Formats: sequence, C-alpha cells, structure tokens
Amino acid sequence: MEQLRLRIHHIVEHNWFQGIIITLILFNAVIVGLETYPGIYAEYRSFFWSADTALLWIFTVEIAMRLFAAKPFSSFFKSSWNWFDFLIVSAGHIFVGAHFVTVLRILRVLRVFRAISVIPSLRRLVDALLMTIPSLGNIMLLMGIIFYIFAVIGTMLFQTVAPEYFGNLQLSLLTLFQVVTLESWASDVMRPIFDELWWSWIYFVLFVLVGTFVIFNLFIGVIVSNVEKSETSEKEAATAIRDEAQTEEIRALRGEIEELKALIKQDRQEK
Repeated sequence: MEQLRLRIHHIVEHNWFQGIIITLILFNAVIVGLETYPGIYAEYRSFFWSADTALLWIFTVEIAMRLFAAKPFSSFFKSSWNWFDFLIVSAGHIFVGAHFVTVLRILRVLRVFRAISVIPSLRRLVDALLMTIPSLGNIMLLMGIIFYIFAVIGTMLFQTVAPEYFGNLQLSLLTLFQVVTLESWASDVMRPIFDELWWSWIYFVLFVLVGTFVIFNLFIGVIVSNVEKSETSEKEAATAIRDEAQTEEIRALRGEIEELKALIKQDRQEK
C-alpha cells in the first residue's frame, strides 16, 4: 500500500500530470464560454452535457488520487486550495444529481478558478493578495480620511457651481471616486468647473496627486512586499518538506542497517 501511495504521489506531482489537468481546465473554460451562445448550446446540448460529466469525473479521480497520495491523509485539508478543489468537485456531483441546471452551469464557470490552484505562480499571487487584506486596513483608513476631507472641501467650494457633482457629501464622494479612477475626470468634472473658477484646478490636481499616486503606490508596495513574503514562505515550506523526506529516508536506511547487523550477528552465532 505504501509503495502504491508513493507511486501515485509521484504521478500527481509530475509536470505532465499538472499539464494535463491545466489543459482540461482550459477546455472546460472553452465549453462554458460556448454555452453562452444559445444557438450553439441548443444544437450541441448533449455534447456539452456529456463533456461536462466526463470532466467532472476526471477531476473527481484527480482529487481522489491527491487524497490517497497525501501523507498523512489529513495533510491534504491543511491547504485552503485543496479545500476549494474538493468543494467545487463535490458540489458538482451534488447538483448534477439534483438537476439544478442554473447552479450547475455556474459551478462549471467556477471550475475555471481551479487553474489558480493548479498553477503555482498564480497560487502565490493570490496568496499574496489575500495576505495584503490585513495590511490594507491602515491604508484604507488613510484613504477614507483623505476622501472625506476633500469631499467636504469640494462641497463647500463647488456646491453652487456644480451641484450635480458637489451638491452634497454623497455626491462629492462619488465624484472623487470617479476622479481617483482617472476616468474622464478632466473633461467631465474639472473643465466645466474650471470655466467658472479658474483656480479650481489646484483642488483637483492636489487630490489626483494625493489620492491616486500616493495611495495607489502604497497599495502596490504592500502587495509587492507580500508577494516576496509568499515566495519566501513557499520556498521554506518546500525546503522543510524536502528535509523531512530526507530524514525519513535516513531513518529507513538506519533501520535496514540495524536489520543487516542483526542478521550478520545471528549468522555468526549459528556458525
């Protein structure tokens, strides 16, 4: 049983196996995309259903192999990505049996997310983005303060000139959100006000400099820092796993040496 587990472990960790799974996930994505065309879906409905069922069972076998290869068994569920894969495949079987067509089609789309869990570089990137969530609290608070201050000032300055943009605090916040995205802020928002108040450009330029360049650079800095931390932690985890495997091999070799010593000693005693 142990030899079978090791053999399956080598299979699921091999590059060609991961390549096949990625190809099937992309094929699933193409099928889901084609289903959005009513004419194609109506004509090849049976093909889509058969292909989806086949893919579902292939992914089920893949998860089962990864479960069997895990040592110990519970180590498979220590990874949130393994939980995600397991739940997506399990939910697919549940809704296939219940014939909830709409939910099932949504789950087919969610299977495309499995490309993230299979491709290590994407997995590291998403892990880094998730790691940034706690770190972004102070940045979001700083951004909220800046938005609030500029919204109040903008309402006081431009309420009579541009009430559709700065009529009250809510409208001012929404306008500043448009400005910070740099989407038509100059032509739609600033220019009409600039025609009435020539000095209004100072307000908008200051907000763009502070809100866009400073705050966004803080976001980027935090994300880059967490990407580096994620890569470092993954390398450390891989090193720990490799060291553990080497330790187990050394223990096995020592056990075999002890057995050989015992056999040699027994043979000498018999002689």
